[in-house]
Amino acid sequence: MARTPGVAELVERAREGQPRAVARLISYVEDASPLLREVTAALAPYAGRAHVIGLTGSPGVGKSTTTSALVAEYRARSLRVGVLAVDPSSPFSGGALLGDRVRMQDHATDPGVFIRSMASRGHLGGLAWATPQAIRVLDAAGCDVVLVETVGVGQSEVEVAGAADTTVVLLAPGMGDGVQAAKAGILEIGDVFVVNKADRDGADSTVRELRHMITLGSGPRAGSVADPWQPPVLRTVASRREGVEEVVAALDEHRGWLERTGALTQRRRTRAEGEIEAIAFGLLRTRIGDLHGDARLESLAARVVDGDTDPYAAADTLVAGLAL
Repeated sequence: MARTPGVAELVERAREGQPRAVARLISYVEDASPLLREVTAALAPYAGRAHVIGLTGSPGVGKSTTTSALVAEYRARSLRVGVLAVDPSSPFSGGALLGDRVRMQDHATDPGVFIRSMASRGHLGGLAWATPQAIRVLDAAGCDVVLVETVGVGQSEVEVAGAADTTVVLLAPGMGDGVQAAKAGILEIGDVFVVNKADRDGADSTVRELRHMITLGSGPRAGSVADPWQPPVLRTVASRREGVEEVVAALDEHRGWLERTGALTQRRRTRAEGEIEAIAFGLLRTRIGDLHGDARLESLAARVVDGDTDPYAAADTLVAGLAL
């Protein structure tokens, strides 16, 4: 019977580039394994080196095709690339409906590329709840670049900005994406805007519209006022890899700006705050959930029904009585 490697051994194998070890660690994250705390602690010393790039946009703009083209461009530079493609969930199995993206199969046998589809499992905002920890796995495993592709379900996909160092917003001509971007608040999260399928009619007007709306915007999300970042609007035909080199150049330029202005540290600290807060809320929800049928909760509920107290005061009493 094959021996199951421990967490420390898995982390060491992942850092050596063994894809099975990386996959096992991400599975621990997705399944909320009892070993998750040990995994996170083991990864901590090795994280923080990768450039995390989020790609978002409405369905049909070519996110997967663009991701594949970016992988090819980075691999031409001999950089190791990790891809987290967040897919809608099956309502029956909870798994990712699309699986590993068909358009990325050109890279499936490349040892310098790790591709993982993750099910959103009902989590809103375009990402899976386990995405931040999965990013940490790929980062610690030695990926120079981690590409995070969102679900592509509509106007709520702004969470990627909190998980990424650089956010790429993809749009396409003829889809009304300029108006949708303004409605969704995407203009405020984008660091690089890409009009894909730029060989279609209407590409010029989409680019002009975007540039105009960005000019009217409220400015950069982070960084020095004396050295603001002006999001570029680029054109690509990702299916033919046209314009992709220019996108990578813009991503490199943004990474340099982040480091120069201190915005990279600021964004990563904000990201860590969000992770800590989410974990803390999860722990609190678990403890509150354990109170179902608890005499204290039943007593407080009875007092609320009788009008002796109100729900907020009851909640304060309940939380004060918990061993937090």
